[in-house]
Amino acid sequence: MAKKAKGKRGPKPQFLDVACLNPRCKQRGKTGLGNVVSNGTYRTRSTGKARLFLCRACGKAFSSRTGTAFFGLRTPKATILLGLRLVAEGLGLRGTARALEVKLDTVRGWLAMAAQHCDHVSQLLLRELKCSQVQVDELWTFVKKNTQIPLGR
Repeated sequence: MAKKAKGKRGPKPQFLDVACLNPRCKQRGKTGLGNVVSNGTYRTRSTGKARLFLCRACGKAFSSRTGTAFFGLRTPKATILLGLRLVAEGLGLRGTARALEVKLDTVRGWLAMAAQHCDHVSQLLLRELKCSQVQVDELWTFVKKNTQIPLGR
């Protein structure tokens, strides 16, 4: 019977759809290279389990929630989304906090987190579009004009 090397449990499964998030990594953002492997899981209050990953190219570890709007939050994802939906529908911050039985500062934090994440996503999308400011202004004018048309027409 062949002996296994001490401390090794065999090859770790590769996650070809996961990319390294380290800004200093040469393979950052690239999927399908096989450089990202599983590095275990950990328990969270909100979702139960989250997976840890390890980039073999740079050696940095990160979780499945890293880089998402919900990273570091303790409240369940469904509650946060409901709170943001209530605010978007016109319920005030205090009313949302009372309805969800959370602190007002918690709702404010969710709103700030969502705004920051939306800004980041918008910047990424605008970078990919390669539009000038005039083109973006024209696009928003078009969108605003079309949202004012009644649906019954």
